[in-house]
Amino acid sequence: MALSPAYVQVNRQISDFFSKLQEGQAPDQFTQQHLKDIGYPSSSHRALIPLMKSLEFLTPEGVPTSRYHEYRNRAQARRIMGEALRGAYSDLFLIKEKPSEDDRDLIEGKFKSTYNSTDRIAKLRANTFFALMGIADLDHSPKSKPSPPTKTSDKSKTENPPPASQTDPQRQPQSQKPGSQIPPPPPASDPPSLHYNIQIHLPATKDLEVYNAIFKSLKEHLLE
Repeated sequence: MALSPAYVQVNRQISDFFSKLQEGQAPDQFTQQHLKDIGYPSSSHRALIPLMKSLEFLTPEGVPTSRYHEYRNRAQARRIMGEALRGAYSDLFLIKEKPSEDDRDLIEGKFKSTYNSTDRIAKLRANTFFALMGIADLDHSPKSKPSPPTKTSDKSKTENPPPASQTDPQRQPQSQKPGSQIPPPPPASDPPSLHYNIQIHLPATKDLEVYNAIFKSLKEHLLE
């Protein structure tokens, strides 16, 4: 958080001073001599330089920043000042989102408690803050930097795709279609067997003993 301690006694000249910054070129370094050159020669004006540093218009070495150059564009000057105020006086915006003169006692009390200052210095700091508020646009200045949008990962859509049988009913095997029955396995076939076809040619004879001898031999050697 932040609460700028900078203040000036010439608060009524703050608006004219910042308008003067838009008229001429930005110097390489904003010095007290440059302050005199643009029409602010009094010792009371010197406090304008630390005020500009607290608003980040100048670096600690007095070099104009990008905010200084952006403020020179009159079309966006009030918005730039609003951004500067939200940065330099963020503690006050915690008390009231849009401080007004009705909140002066709260704001002076904040300055007084933070810096253990006298009533007079706390009032001067509050006067400086309200003078800057008069040339700022808080409605169009960001309250905080938005977080970058998060991207939804598409890995869940590409990794580990479901089997085709679960995504496409037409690609399911016949045995897995709804309402179908699994066909029974084919019956086991009998083991192969050998068959012999024996032909016997009997001789033409009237002797029965010959036939008896042949059949007896068949019984002994084949049937048994």
